[in-house]
Amino acid sequence: MEKTNIAIIGSGSYSTGIVKILTDNKQAGIGNIGNIYWYVRRQQALEHISKFKHNPNYLSSVELHTDSLILSSDLKACIEKADWVLIGVPSAFVNTVLKDLKPEDLAGKKLITVVKGLVPETNEIIADYLYTKFAVPYENICMITGPSHAEEIALEKLTYLTFASSPVYLAKTMSQTFSNHYINTTTTNDLKGAEYAAVLKNVFALAAGIYHGLGYGDNFHAFFITNALKEMKKFVSKVSPMERDIEDAAYLGDLLATGYSSFSRNRMFGNLIGKGYTVTAAKAEMNMIAEGYYATGCVYEINKIHQVDLPILDAVYEVLYQHADTAETMKKLTERLY
Repeated sequence: MEKTNIAIIGSGSYSTGIVKILTDNKQAGIGNIGNIYWYVRRQQALEHISKFKHNPNYLSSVELHTDSLILSSDLKACIEKADWVLIGVPSAFVNTVLKDLKPEDLAGKKLITVVKGLVPETNEIIADYLYTKFAVPYENICMITGPSHAEEIALEKLTYLTFASSPVYLAKTMSQTFSNHYINTTTTNDLKGAEYAAVLKNVFALAAGIYHGLGYGDNFHAFFITNALKEMKKFVSKVSPMERDIEDAAYLGDLLATGYSSFSRNRMFGNLIGKGYTVTAAKAEMNMIAEGYYATGCVYEINKIHQVDLPILDAVYEVLYQHADTAETMKKLTERLY
């Protein structure tokens, strides 16, 4: 059987976690993996990884099998010989990172996205963006979603990843390549629904963080998460109508992990906002991308078309983008929860 060459675009924490999974599996002979090309934009980081076998900026304690990697700061060179191309850059930078690519560069390749956000220039989920900009057929696109945090993948704590594609056979094929002793996988044919759910759970986790920063307790937090799930169900059912179980891991599970975990950067960002930080100050304090910030603005614009009642989203938008009083706005939101 011919081996599968894989390119990974992005060097943040989740992409680094993916590199760990794939190089571990290649070393163990799992998944019939060929060459693994890793696009690292910054030459200094690339040289550090090559020399010291760990990413200096993200998951820096994880030793990587660099002998199983081909590192490059040349995006097209990474993609050229790959059969699968995994996109792992923050949604706010996807359009910038891929701007020099043409449809022919991705022709015939399978695309995997681990991006949990919308492309802000077009307000599109990644699957739609790849289809409209690069003519990648939907049947060649797969999404990997949670519940998962890169930090726990790095520690080899048991994690279940959900692979979503339509039709589902692509997800089933890809999931086998990622499975090992610390990664179990499930699959779904709900590509668009899983993408939208992953976007929304970041908004809701950010809101949960705001409430935590304001001093609300666990009792309220649990009630809030149940409302967030209802809001997720309403929106996803509107934008991607199909039969789905909102209690599955890709929806409820991912929401719980992001809404409760200390690893959640969206919850962390919201917590800072709740404590009185401005958006600019919170960004500077974290030095990481909170997808929920960008997602809030994008989903708010999308919902002008769909007109779904989304009180949590609206409240977060008012706080982040309209500079509304945080405590007062979130207090008013509590009166709309049920």
